Amino acid sequence: MRHPLDIVAMFAALWLLAAMVLDALTPSELTAVMIGIAIGPAVIITAVFYYLRCPRTDFAVMFAALWLISDIAMAFISPAQLPHFLIVAGFVPALIIGIVLHWQRFQRRHERLPVPSAKRS
Repeated sequence: MRHPLDIVAMFAALWLLAAMVLDALTPSELTAVMIGIAIGPAVIITAVFYYLRCPRTDFAVMFAALWLISDIAMAFISPAQLPHFLIVAGFVPALIIGIVLHWQRFQRRHERLPVPSAKRS
């Protein structure tokens, strides 16, 4: 069972780790506090959906969307321009999720195809 305090501790640690890693990768004008504020709402929403046991595919799509929103929020609050690799990194989770979902759909296409009838009309 997922205890709420375990979820809070796990997502708080992930939030702090992400803020510190992004602080090291971004220009010095963008501080860890500013990054933490920008990604905080996304981490809280992700933790709530994790607690509610959202289905895996829905959780992955939601995470990718929130990651992109957080990346855009960091670009808005940054006094200096973000490096291009960080802008691209915002799109990577959404791209990976899209590729996986389309691949799964491609693999299951034979299940949706109608079976030809032997009778002629």
